[in-house]
Amino acid sequence: MGVGTNLKRLRSKTKFSQQEIADMLGIDRNTYTNWENESTDIKSQFIPKLAEIYEVSILDLFDNQKDTTYNNLENAELKDNSIGQKDIQQGIIINITDSEAAKVLAAQLEELIKNLKK
Repeated sequence: MGVGTNLKRLRSKTKFSQQEIADMLGIDRNTYTNWENESTDIKSQFIPKLAEIYEVSILDLFDNQKDTTYNNLENAELKDNSIGQKDIQQGIIINITDSEAAKVLAAQLEELIKNLKK
């Protein structure tokens, strides 16, 4: 299961339309549709915002498990550690297709953000 499948599943659970998600991200609906269909890669600057919208961790966006467990404590921590939109507009695009690599990177990024806030 790829990130596009996860996006579809999460959007279905939240009852948002593709247009509503696209509007929240400030992008065209076709761009979001292409992410769900996995015809284009998600730009890294949108990954934290997607996690925030769906109230999951960044890792959950890339996780290959069929069911994502929602944990309010993790969600609150994610919101506290979120990088502001202004901060990520000059972001780096990272294409991760391997779920293990995504897990490692997500853990490293979360640790880095925690250390930066200290």
